[in-house]
Amino acid sequence: MGKVTGFLEIDRQVHKYQPASDRIRHFREFTLPMSDKEVEKQAARCMDCGIPYCHGPTGCPVHNQIPDWNDLVYNGDWDNAIRNLHSTNNFPEFTGRICPAPCEEACTLNLEDIPVAIKTIEQAIADKAYETGHIRPYPPEK
Repeated sequence: MGKVTGFLEIDRQVHKYQPASDRIRHFREFTLPMSDKEVEKQAARCMDCGIPYCHGPTGCPVHNQIPDWNDLVYNGDWDNAIRNLHSTNNFPEFTGRICPAPCEEACTLNLEDIPVAIKTIEQAIADKAYETGHIRPYPPEK
């Protein structure tokens, strides 16, 4: 899973937000996306912990296979990352934005350090899937 020493070498980074003075002028997305390389680097922080609490009963309520898709993102396999994410979650484009991320609180790294940026990575997977056509909107017909 990820880079064995990734959590020791790479500091946690999450997406930034537009300044509030800009956000009050529109109703669009206000998070500033990270580059693919930055997200892949963050996914490298996921360590091969013995029991991944992030997707157990104390972690993700939809039981996303977080270590698996973190490893896929770390290796640049975004297509399989969205397939893996869709295997447990039909709407990662929503949950990656609105979920309070109990998985990050349950992350083994959270015991002594700062947890993996799971929510940011999930959001990036969904955004990348939109870019590549793996997620398509289906507007209602009249």
